Amino acid sequence: MQAIILAGGKGRRLYPYTTVLPKPLMPIGDYPILEVILRQLQKSGFDDMVISTGYLHGLIHAYLEGTGCLEVPIRYSHEEEPLGTIAPLRLIDGLEETFLVMNGDILTDLDYRELLDYHREKGALATIATFQRDSKIDFGVLEHDGTNRIRRFQEKPVYHFDVSMGIYVFQREIFEYIPETGPFGFDDLMYALTSKNADVYSYPFDGYWLDIGRPDDYELSIREFEKHKDRFLR
Repeated sequence: MQAIILAGGKGRRLYPYTTVLPKPLMPIGDYPILEVILRQLQKSGFDDMVISTGYLHGLIHAYLEGTGCLEVPIRYSHEEEPLGTIAPLRLIDGLEETFLVMNGDILTDLDYRELLDYHREKGALATIATFQRDSKIDFGVLEHDGTNRIRRFQEKPVYHFDVSMGIYVFQREIFEYIPETGPFGFDDLMYALTSKNADVYSYPFDGYWLDIGRPDDYELSIREFEKHKDRFLR
């Protein structure tokens, strides 16, 4: 079972914290978020973990090699210049037929093994873990036809969206959709896959998920981790 953790971004939304630490090393409780993720993956049975690094990569190497927090070895793949969220996969040797890819700044209690099993049951090329986010509009919303005649009114409606959790399972054939050079992100991949009607599935998840990319979310992650540590590190 192989997992690739994307840890190369600059974490601009978390400035000024990330001027001295790469975002995956931001501490929540006693551990950086990256160590929490690695411990979860090891517990789920992943025995080949690759960390894709970029910004401040030396600190990630130093921390993980200094703590020896895992029983399984960690490999590293380094990008010299920003390549987006998907193109760095081109640099990794020995990718298996099926592999998990995830961002290195996610706090979740997702069962990674169940996600992998679901992907295989579907016979998918790609499976995207998704989470429902609600967006409330704080105004009365009017809907009209082509003549501007109002047909419907909603007072402060709430819209529901399935968003990507930043956790994916791919088949190696995914590289048929990834260009051989230049930056390429998750959004580019989704456009390429959906335009070709490829076998891409959603894995709806209703547990806990938080992207710690913004200061408010980072502060929330600290409180939530301390309160429910056993939920995240069983």
